[in-house]
Amino acid sequence: MGKNLVIVESPAKAKTLERYLGKDYSVKASMGHVIDLPVKELGVDLENEFKPTYQVIRGKSKVISELKKAARDADEIFLAPDPDREGEAIAWHLASVLSKDDKRIHRVMFNEITRNAVLEAMDHPQKLNRSLFEAQQARRILDRLVGYKISPLLWKRVRSGLSAGRVQSVAVRIVCEREEEIRRYQQKEYWSILAGLLSGGKNRFEAKLWTVDGKRVVTRPDEEAGRDDRFWITDQELADSLAVQLRGAGQGRVAEVERKQKKRNPQPPFITSTMQREAAVRFGWPARKTMQVAQGLYEGIELRGEGATGLITYMRTDSARVAESAIGQVRGLIKQEYGDKYLPDRPNRFSKGKKGGKVQDAHEAIRPTGVNRTPDAMKRYLNADQQKLYTLVWSRFVASQMKPAVYDQTTIDIEAAGRFVLRATGSVMKFPGFTRVYTENLEKKGAGNGNGEDRLLPEVEAGEVLGMETIEPRRHFTQPPPRFTESLLIRELESNGIGRPSTYASIMSTITDKGYVQRLKGSLRPTDLGFAVTALLVDRFPGILNVQFTARMENLLDEVEEGRKDWHKLLEEFYGDFEPALENAKKQRGKVVVETDVDCDKCGSKMVIRWSKHGAFLGCSSWPECKNIKQYERGDDGEIRIIEEQATGIECDKCGSPMIKKQGRYGPFLACSNYPACSNIKPLTTGVKCAREGCDGELVQKKTRRGKTFFSCSNYPDCDYATWDRPLAGACPSCGAKSLFQKIFRGGRSGGAYCESCKGKFSMEEIEGGESGGDVAQSA
Repeated sequence: MGKNLVIVESPAKAKTLERYLGKDYSVKASMGHVIDLPVKELGVDLENEFKPTYQVIRGKSKVISELKKAARDADEIFLAPDPDREGEAIAWHLASVLSKDDKRIHRVMFNEITRNAVLEAMDHPQKLNRSLFEAQQARRILDRLVGYKISPLLWKRVRSGLSAGRVQSVAVRIVCEREEEIRRYQQKEYWSILAGLLSGGKNRFEAKLWTVDGKRVVTRPDEEAGRDDRFWITDQELADSLAVQLRGAGQGRVAEVERKQKKRNPQPPFITSTMQREAAVRFGWPARKTMQVAQGLYEGIELRGEGATGLITYMRTDSARVAESAIGQVRGLIKQEYGDKYLPDRPNRFSKGKKGGKVQDAHEAIRPTGVNRTPDAMKRYLNADQQKLYTLVWSRFVASQMKPAVYDQTTIDIEAAGRFVLRATGSVMKFPGFTRVYTENLEKKGAGNGNGEDRLLPEVEAGEVLGMETIEPRRHFTQPPPRFTESLLIRELESNGIGRPSTYASIMSTITDKGYVQRLKGSLRPTDLGFAVTALLVDRFPGILNVQFTARMENLLDEVEEGRKDWHKLLEEFYGDFEPALENAKKQRGKVVVETDVDCDKCGSKMVIRWSKHGAFLGCSSWPECKNIKQYERGDDGEIRIIEEQATGIECDKCGSPMIKKQGRYGPFLACSNYPACSNIKPLTTGVKCAREGCDGELVQKKTRRGKTFFSCSNYPDCDYATWDRPLAGACPSCGAKSLFQKIFRGGRSGGAYCESCKGKFSMEEIEGGESGGDVAQSA
C-alpha cells in the first residue's frame, strides 16, 4: 500500500503539513506555478476562441518529473495550493501534468495552516473548481494580450525594454493625474483668528473665530469659496481689521455650552489592502515586503512543543468575515485579560469587506490562528519583521471585538462685539475601549485637524463673561492634494474596484521597477517616462486604459469565477474593442518626446526629454541640426535641473575624447564627451581593488533596479565578485592591505569596518583616527 501524495506550492508549507499528516502522507512542493504561457510568443490562438498554449516553465521540468514519480505510487493525490485563483490555476495545471482525469486527484483548501484546519480540509476534499481556474486563465490571457500587443509600440515610440499592463498602466495613470493636479494647483490665501480667553481670571484656553455676521469663517477655501453662507478672510488687511474690532471688545460672553458623549468604534480585522496600508504607514514597508512577511507567518513558524505552526490566516482576502469559533476565542481572551467592561454584550459585526466592487467571501479576514498566542509569547520565535506584523494583526483582531472608546466632547460658543462668535472645542477620553489594545494610524484620519480637540476645557456656564487676553491673526495657504503614498494608492485602486488582494503588491512593485514611478520621501512621483508612456497609451487606447474599464473587467472576471459568464465571451468582447485601437495605434510614427521650458545653450531652441537605453536625457528640439544633449534631474518640486558634466581627466579608449561623469538610472558612470559620435561608457571605479584573489579589477559602485547601492568588480562578467558593504579608502591598520570595508546591514544600517585580507575587525573610530584614514572610497 502506497502513501497519499499532497502537493503544495512551497517547501515551508510542505514542512508544516508533513508534521500534521504523519507517515501515511508524502508532502511535496511544486515551487509555485509549473506551467504558464510561453515567454517569447503570444501563446494565445486568436482564431480559435483565445485558446492558450501552455508550456512548462523553464527550470520546472525536474520538479514535474519528481511529482510524477511520487504520483505513480500514490493511493490518493491531494492538491493543496493556496485557496484563490492563482492557487486554483496551480492545482489545475498540476492535475493536467499528472493526468487530469485521474480519479485519485482531489482538491483541498484551508484558510489557516493549523492542525485542526488541515485535518478538517483533508477529511472533506473537493473537486477542482473549473470556474475559479477559468477566471484566472481569462485574467492571464487579458494581461498577455495587452502586454504583448502594446509593449512593442512603446519600444518603437519611446525606448526598448518598456512594458504596458492592463492594470499597472492604469495605476501609473492615476499617479500621473495626481501629479498634474499638483502642478496645476493655485494656492489660495486665507486667514484665521485665534483668541486667548480667560475664565475666572486664571483659566486660559483658546478659541477660533467661528462666525462673522452669522456666516461661518472659511477654513477650506477649495471647498467653501463662493458660498453665500461663508465669510472668507482673504488677506491681512481684513484679518487685522477684524482683530482690531475683537480687541476693542475686550471680552466675550458665553452664548452656549454643549456637552455630549462621543463613541469611536473599532475597525474590522485586516483585509489584504488595509494590512498593506497599515504596514506602509507604521513601518514604511512596501506592499511586497508586507506580503512576504505575512506569507512566512501563514505558512508556519517553529514553536516549541508544537513544531511548525501557521500563526495567521490566509493573507490574500478582501472579506472581513470571521469564523464564529475565532470570535468565541477572542471574547474569552478579552474577558480574561481586560475584564467584562471591555467586552461588548454581543460580538461586533462588520460589513463583509471593502467598499465598492465585489467581495470574494471565500476567505476570512486576516487574524491570528490562535488568539491566545499573544505577541509577547511569540516574540522568541519571530524575527523583528515577523514580530511587528504579527503584533499588528493580533492587536487589530482583538481590538475589533472590544467596546468602543468613549469621549466627552465640549463645545463652547462665545459672542463678542455683537457680530462675532468664537468657538472652542475640547475632547477628553473617558473610557479607552479598544484603544487599550490598538490605536489607528493618522494617515487614515488625517494628521490632526487643528480644531483643538483632545484637550480639556475649563468649566464655564452660559452667560459667563470671559476676558480676552490675546487676539492673533494667522495666515494660511491652501495646499495641493498630496502625492500618493503606496498605501494611499492601494486604497485608491481598491475604492475604484481595481485589482484584487493577490495583485496589489505586484502592481506596486511593477510600476516602480519599470521606472514609471519613483519613491520620493515616502511618496510616489511619476517619472518623465511614466508621463510619456501614460500620455501615449491614453491617447491611443482611451477606452481601455482607464479606471472605469479596468474596474468593469475585474467585475466580469468575478462573474466568470462565479460561473455566470463564459470566459471566451469576456475575451471576445474585450478584443473587439481592443483590436481596432491597436491597429490604429500601429499607424502612428515618430519617437515620443516631452516638451520643456529649458533653452538649448547652443542654438536657443527648446530642449525636449528623450530616452535611450541609458535612461532619460534632454535633447535639443532642433535635432539633427543641433545635437546638444544634457543630463537632468527633477527636484522635489518637479522642476528640471541640469546636471553639469563633471570632468574626470580620463581619456576615452575608443576615440581619445575626454570622459565625463554622468548620472544614470543605476548610479554614476563614465561616458564619452563625444556622444553621440562615440557612445563609449565605463563604470566608475572606487579605486579599491577587487577582493577576489588573482583578480586585477577594481570595485565599481552600482545600483539595483530598486535603487539599492552595491559594489561589484569592474571585470564583470569574468569576475562576479559583489558586496553590499562599502569599500573604504586607505590601508588596514593591521596588515596594510588596501581592502577595508564598512559593514552594511540589511535595511542600510552602517556598522564597523573589517579587512577582507586579514579578516581584522575595527570600529570606524579606529579607522578614522588612524593614518589609514576612513573616507568612503570615491568614484572618480
